[in-house]
Amino acid sequence: MKYFTKIIPMLLCLTFFSAAKAQNIAEKFDRYNAFKELTKDKVLHGYFEPHWFEDSPSFWYSVQTEDGEKYYTVLAERKKKTELLDVNKLISELSIISKKSITREEITDIHPSDNLKEFTFVYDQNVWTGLLPSYKLSIKEPYKKPGRPAWSMRRRDLRGNDPVESPDGKWTAFVQDYNVWVQNKETGETTQLSYDGGIGLYYSSFIQWSPDSKKLVSSLYQPAEKHMVNYIESSPEDQIQPKYSSIEYYKPGDALPQSYPCVFDVTRKTMIASCKEMIPNQYNIGRPQWRNNSESLTFEYNKRGHQVYQVIEMNAKTGNCRVLINETQPSFIDYSSKKYRYDVNDGTEIIWASERDGWNHLYLYDGETGKVKNQITKGEWVVRRVEFVDTLNKKIVFAASGKEGGDPYFLYYYSINFDGSGQKLLTPENGNHRVSFSPNHKFMVDSWSKVDVPPTTILRNAETGKEIMPLEKADISQLLATGWKKPEVFSTKGRDGETDIWGVFLKPSDFDASKKYPVIEYIYAGPHGSFVPKDFSVYYNRCRQSLAELGFIVVMIDGMGTSNRSKAFHDVCWKNIKDAGFPDRIIWMKDAAKKYPFMDISKVGIYGKSAGGQNSTAAVLFHPEFYKVAVSVCGCHDNRMDKIWWNEQWMGWPIGPEYSGSSNVDNAYRLQGDLMLVVGEMDKNVDPASTYQVCDALIKANKEFDFLMLPGKGHEWGGEYGERRICNYFINHVMNIKPPKMNSSDFGKRLIKTDIDIDR
Repeated sequence: MKYFTKIIPMLLCLTFFSAAKAQNIAEKFDRYNAFKELTKDKVLHGYFEPHWFEDSPSFWYSVQTEDGEKYYTVLAERKKKTELLDVNKLISELSIISKKSITREEITDIHPSDNLKEFTFVYDQNVWTGLLPSYKLSIKEPYKKPGRPAWSMRRRDLRGNDPVESPDGKWTAFVQDYNVWVQNKETGETTQLSYDGGIGLYYSSFIQWSPDSKKLVSSLYQPAEKHMVNYIESSPEDQIQPKYSSIEYYKPGDALPQSYPCVFDVTRKTMIASCKEMIPNQYNIGRPQWRNNSESLTFEYNKRGHQVYQVIEMNAKTGNCRVLINETQPSFIDYSSKKYRYDVNDGTEIIWASERDGWNHLYLYDGETGKVKNQITKGEWVVRRVEFVDTLNKKIVFAASGKEGGDPYFLYYYSINFDGSGQKLLTPENGNHRVSFSPNHKFMVDSWSKVDVPPTTILRNAETGKEIMPLEKADISQLLATGWKKPEVFSTKGRDGETDIWGVFLKPSDFDASKKYPVIEYIYAGPHGSFVPKDFSVYYNRCRQSLAELGFIVVMIDGMGTSNRSKAFHDVCWKNIKDAGFPDRIIWMKDAAKKYPFMDISKVGIYGKSAGGQNSTAAVLFHPEFYKVAVSVCGCHDNRMDKIWWNEQWMGWPIGPEYSGSSNVDNAYRLQGDLMLVVGEMDKNVDPASTYQVCDALIKANKEFDFLMLPGKGHEWGGEYGERRICNYFINHVMNIKPPKMNSSDFGKRLIKTDIDIDR
């Protein structure tokens, strides 16, 4: 009896404490939704997109100000900024016409014309026109929402092109009976140029004439069996019964089509050149391009496995083929995001990007001899992209990171001469720079910021970098007054004890440094980029801000194996996707927790989508001692199941045992923590079967897990419903608090409204 008299009050206390925690979470949901609305439009004079007028160094932009949204024009040559459009006056005039009160949110797509005498906008499903300065408004046409292009790996039908006319207008070239023919337009006479085409090996109808109209190139094409991914849409909106569909989708290891460029002489009616033996095991043949003198053409050869990438020249006189540029790597060539080529003066010189010295840099080739004339950029930093090439003055303007010290991911802009001399920093301010160039490349709008420093935007001289005039300087005083907390940046040494690993973390608006907050990592460790935000933003969506507001510290880290650092940093991913930088991430969080005691890393959660979905599941499979709870959305859980280009780029070809070693399916038996898998049944980016196969493997291994299939959804988070489920999962399994019931009558007001991101 004494036992019960002691235990009952204890149980009542625990019940009361649990209910109090649940109520606290419910209040956090309420505050978060209110907080998003509360902070709306609280950044004044912040980011904007310059809209340059065609063939003019002038532009317009819109920005939030103390008096609402303002539209300005800037005449760069005259250093003059004037107000173009008064949105409040537009709202007033439209309210009079419509005879009802109009809000700013109801008006979209405001766009001034180049002549600055009128503008268009969308309201009530119509495109309207407004005249300036009178603001006389009229309906122009019904509004048609632009469609999102369907994601597809379907290859074009190379037999389906129309006849191609020669530059001099005297000939047409076409494919008939699988072979190349030409027709004399004056006489109507047709001539067959090739004879080796047939079923399963035919010539492409996408023919390119030489500039002198005497030669042409077509590729002898060997198709491969198509890999089809099949779908059943369980709940279509337009009918009761499910729908069946298929898409073409090549996966690692599949046979690929092969294409062999062939040059024909029209006057001699014969094939001049073919280099079939030089280009075996193609991943792709691209960019066939005639020289202006019609004496040769070049194309690019990406050998399967992505360890050889060549520029090959075909001589249209002698028929000889030779390699002009031979790029090789023992691991991989990052052709998908770092390749750059610019032919100068009809290819007499070629600007080429390469990581051959361990960093992504530019090289100048002699386009006639194929020899490197000089390395243009060099050093322990990375060329990120080339903005434009000034062939007259032999200058290049490019963006790079890692040269200026501090955060190695910040983008800065530079100019440099072809010979590597005269490198000039155009954007010296410390921060991440967003730049927009005028059509004539003489002016640039430069906006720089950090995650914890709001943007400043100026107009610069693009040749010297000198400031011409200030445009906007962000004011976040109203934002800070709402309780909004700045993200914080943290860096520490990685697994090698030498390399800096950079990340950021988010705190809730009611943050109290004396309390402990559980840590959730948002992960996306795709080797094709780096992903920790560098620009200032009020919100970081995809659940990140919502989780922070619910009482978590949300961290984002770029570990080894991601891009935009040295080649050695990047190569960690080679045939080793499962690594995902986890040794660096774990060190980062442990070191951060030492510096910031409010971080509780006793039970770390992790989540991500797509490649991040693979990463988050891998965390609880391969590192269960640290990661305890994971949510994986639309994950490419086995690299043999996902798209060919992305996976063979990093995991190599032919398919080897490393694919199984990195597979969440083959390693599902390792699961120790809590895992929720989410997938859209109509995901056409990552085969949804990849997630189903993880489920199957977990069931066979007798593992407990949670699963959410989203009917009709694609490669996405699942909107408000999916994101709410993610938040609830971490509340339940990391905080050990039962979240508010989603089916309760008052839960609708706690919906988390965030933009749906379908890219990753």
